[in-house]
Amino acid sequence: MTQAQYEQCLDNWTDREATAEAMIPLIGRLYRENNVVTSIYGRALVNRSVISLLKSHRFARQIDDNELSVHDTYPVIKALMDLNLGPASIDLARLVVKFQKEGAGDLDTFLRRELASVIGRKGEKRQGRDVVLYGFGRIGRLLARILVEKAGAGDGLRLRAVVVRKGAENDLAKRASLLRRDSVHGSFQGTITIDEENNTLTANGTRIQFIYASDPSTVNYAAYGIKDALLVDNTGVWRDEAGLSQHLKCDGISQVLLTAPGKGDLKNIVHGINHSWITPEDKIVSAASCTTNAIVPVLKAINDKFGIKNGHVETVHSYTNDQNLIDNFHKGNRRGRSAALNMVITETGAAKAVAKALPELSGKLSGNAIRVPTPNVSMAILNLNLNTATNREEVNEYLRYMALHSDLHKQIDFTNSQEVVSTDFVGSRHAGVVDAEATICNDDRVILYVWYDNEFGYSCQVVRVLEDMAGVNPPAFPA
Repeated sequence: MTQAQYEQCLDNWTDREATAEAMIPLIGRLYRENNVVTSIYGRALVNRSVISLLKSHRFARQIDDNELSVHDTYPVIKALMDLNLGPASIDLARLVVKFQKEGAGDLDTFLRRELASVIGRKGEKRQGRDVVLYGFGRIGRLLARILVEKAGAGDGLRLRAVVVRKGAENDLAKRASLLRRDSVHGSFQGTITIDEENNTLTANGTRIQFIYASDPSTVNYAAYGIKDALLVDNTGVWRDEAGLSQHLKCDGISQVLLTAPGKGDLKNIVHGINHSWITPEDKIVSAASCTTNAIVPVLKAINDKFGIKNGHVETVHSYTNDQNLIDNFHKGNRRGRSAALNMVITETGAAKAVAKALPELSGKLSGNAIRVPTPNVSMAILNLNLNTATNREEVNEYLRYMALHSDLHKQIDFTNSQEVVSTDFVGSRHAGVVDAEATICNDDRVILYVWYDNEFGYSCQVVRVLEDMAGVNPPAFPA
């Protein structure tokens, strides 16, 4: 390598850094002033650093075979500033790809055509919706992080309160510490202030009331100014209509979302698949399980294209708080053995639960699970017999297309790296990530490997269901 080549490489990098730095305030202004959330293939750009922005652009090569350049996205961001946009969700990568294919070099005309429905609507306010978290465990705290991140101008989902049982005199400080520090997902991106006198935490300007209660039917939420709220029960204690209906007896609560598979006739919703089933009359809805959310979008995609005769789902799942850290009594089979030392065969209802979201696959799938000594990120192995013969290349290309261009692009992600391992998917906002390098295909039999962040990715799906229930989901572009 010559000195000139070395200098050129460094100059190219600093130029990209400078361009990314110029993008950051524009991304921030679009978010604060217009309620426009920007992303790159589902990876949000709001409140990101220069390096994070550049990494998001480079990641695009995993999906689209080409690295996305900040020199492609920067002109788009600049042009968006002049359109006085109303609330919207805009995927810059997908918009750039579409412009390069259809824009004929005229960016302004392309954007005005593509975003016509939100142009000139700056300042329009949506009616926000109060949210209460009942429980503050792994999922509850991640939901809090996402809701605070998406608070914007406060006209979307508004996190108003958290209900827990008091565990200690310094309970609030301990809750704040768990929100602030996470061994898997890292530090909270922002500031948290504790008000012991009023039992509140303020996270990045979102004031969260902590309410101590052991009986879900005794809380008067209206006394805290909370009204018509969506309550998210993430305790897993109650899973049927009778138990969850206790929340509806409280002043201020109008609907309940369960972050576990619902029992009985409760609708189990996998966003992207059957969220259209939710009606204003539904008082209690389930967001199904993390595994169900991970596999259903991929199963639907495969079934729509090739047809599924039958199959088996094997889940390799990180251990959860339900297992014992060391050997001890547990009412469940095998779960009493140390989660940190053992692979543990256990049951999963995910295969049967698929039919609640995709009735056409009823009775076609079996399933089992193995809990393994990792704290987060799991894998579903889909062993499927198809109606139509195919090959590995066709299956992978089809799933790549679905991750890029279909209505399931928020649910299905795609990677073709030979070097990825489970920790690479911590923080994934997709329901599942297809590992193309692991795909096996033999005539009418295909085996797919789907990674999923069983904590954060699932929490993102829960928030998407919440946004639909609340009617605050902004239009997404490109169409």
